[in-house]
Amino acid sequence: MGKHKRFRPLEQDIKKLWRKDKHIVNENANKDSTVFNTQRDLTAGIVAKYYAMRYQLPENVAAAHEAGDIHFHDLDYSPYQPLTNCCLIDIAGMLEHGFQIGNASVEPPHSIQTAAAQIAQIIANVSSSQYGGCSVDRIDEILAHYAECNYEKHLVKASEWVEPSRREDYALSFTKKDIYDAMQSLEYEINTLYSSNGQTPFVTLGFGLGTSWIEREIQQAILNVRLAGLGKQRQTAIFPKLVFSLKRGVNLETTDPNYDVKKLALECSAKRMYPDVLNYDKLVEITGDFKAPMGCRSFLPAWKNAKGEFENAGRMNMGVVTLNLPRLAIRSQANSERFWQLFAEQMVTMKEALLYRIERTKEAKPENAPILYQYGAFGERLQKGEAVDTLFKDGRATISIGYLGLYELAAHFFGAYPEKNTEAKAFILSVLQKLNDYAAEWREETGYWFSVYATPSESLADRFNRMDRERYGEIAFLTDKDYYQNSFHYDVREKVSAFEKIDYEKAFAPLSSGGFIHYCEYPVLVHNLAALESVWDYAYDRVAYLGTNTPIDKCFECGFEGEFRPTAKGFECPTCHNHNPLTCDVVKRTCGYLGNPVKRPMVHGRHDEIVNRVKHTKASNDE
Repeated sequence: MGKHKRFRPLEQDIKKLWRKDKHIVNENANKDSTVFNTQRDLTAGIVAKYYAMRYQLPENVAAAHEAGDIHFHDLDYSPYQPLTNCCLIDIAGMLEHGFQIGNASVEPPHSIQTAAAQIAQIIANVSSSQYGGCSVDRIDEILAHYAECNYEKHLVKASEWVEPSRREDYALSFTKKDIYDAMQSLEYEINTLYSSNGQTPFVTLGFGLGTSWIEREIQQAILNVRLAGLGKQRQTAIFPKLVFSLKRGVNLETTDPNYDVKKLALECSAKRMYPDVLNYDKLVEITGDFKAPMGCRSFLPAWKNAKGEFENAGRMNMGVVTLNLPRLAIRSQANSERFWQLFAEQMVTMKEALLYRIERTKEAKPENAPILYQYGAFGERLQKGEAVDTLFKDGRATISIGYLGLYELAAHFFGAYPEKNTEAKAFILSVLQKLNDYAAEWREETGYWFSVYATPSESLADRFNRMDRERYGEIAFLTDKDYYQNSFHYDVREKVSAFEKIDYEKAFAPLSSGGFIHYCEYPVLVHNLAALESVWDYAYDRVAYLGTNTPIDKCFECGFEGEFRPTAKGFECPTCHNHNPLTCDVVKRTCGYLGNPVKRPMVHGRHDEIVNRVKHTKASNDE
């Protein structure tokens, strides 16, 4: 490919890393930039990004990314290597049929403890073979078989040593302990792992639909382990992300058999911010069938295999390119005709970028990532030399059209409080519909599943805003703050109730079915679980995926529990001003997942956005 000449020298970014430039070292809140392996990954990422921009990406795409018109995500990994983004690991298949990691051939487990240990190793290796998040869906149902093995072993042992009337109780008691110990070990193993890209594996566990006594026990163990916290100080675990499935007839209402597990999930969410909840019926309506997100928010569409069965485990996403909607608003000068002209022009570049992403990912060979392609994580077991494209085409994988800044787009055209303006909402919904029209057209043309994705934009909300402010100056409702609003979310500064926020946002997720999440901000909820449950119940028939944001910060020096005070440098205890990462635990929702900004600082724009969030307790802005 031709050499691109317009990009800054490699040495410039290397020097920025040495000088600990915050835009580089704080780009990912899940990476501790003080440790050697993360520093090595950041250095390698700078080199990979430089090479991709200068020698790999189509020149139009590279120029648009450099200018801030679009964002080609994860340039520090792809396309330098033909890596995939995020996935739903086929854990059930790998445990059932065995797999290989390195020199070890791993046989199927015969206990829940061994199964959990194998899952941890699979997660570590999958995370090191791609650049996005991975999920283990329906883990309670998957592990139930292996816990049953424990139960049968305990019954055999009881038959030798325990009187007949007590043998079942003996087996039950020891199996329950095995389940808790296995879930506790999995939690600790995940939080002590480092993937090859210098971070704790970004993993999500989906659970909640199983109804047998063993499945219920696994669900409760997952929640109780999270409630117990990590280590002597019982700190909140950032990973794995927990996603609890709510379903009418299973656990939603007081008459449902698993309602007690829902109550435990409410307590856990109030004290540890996870689990987030998936609302079964709404998710099926939006995506076609039920499944957990890949990572924090990326969803797969319904897809049937050759047997005509719905299949999700082993599927994946090939990457995201995000469109800078606020930039188009600025350039259009609030002229709708001009906006749509610019929009169409930019979608040409978006298409070119996404098609390149597909073609590059297809260049991988099974032996490049054996855990993914040869040993079952992606659901099939390819041989060396086979085409990996069989796992991507015909809708099995997704490729995502991302967007952010719908609030800024609406405000630029319609002024303050666009959420209260029906014309403004109709306009931005028409923008999403147009993105979906492009996605459908490109699916038909190529055979690959283009999806519309509400970009989480952890650092991108800062990057786009900063670049637009430098280029266009301070513009009301757009660049007059240090970030752009995440995806389709209601302005975080507005005082509305959780119910109003849900009602406003519910129209956007069906048009962002490739990736989305809703969340609400609350005061301390530990003693008011009924309030949280009322929101969960209200949301069930309205939105598919809901997160809980509530103050759970703790100071281990003075004992304060609640919400730490934001400062220019981070967060501190409001009582004793402690901000030592060794003696406090500060947990905030970064975007779809949680972060600890005292231990691992975020980029400035994301910090500013978190500081601006208000609690969703007031009825309206006018009160």
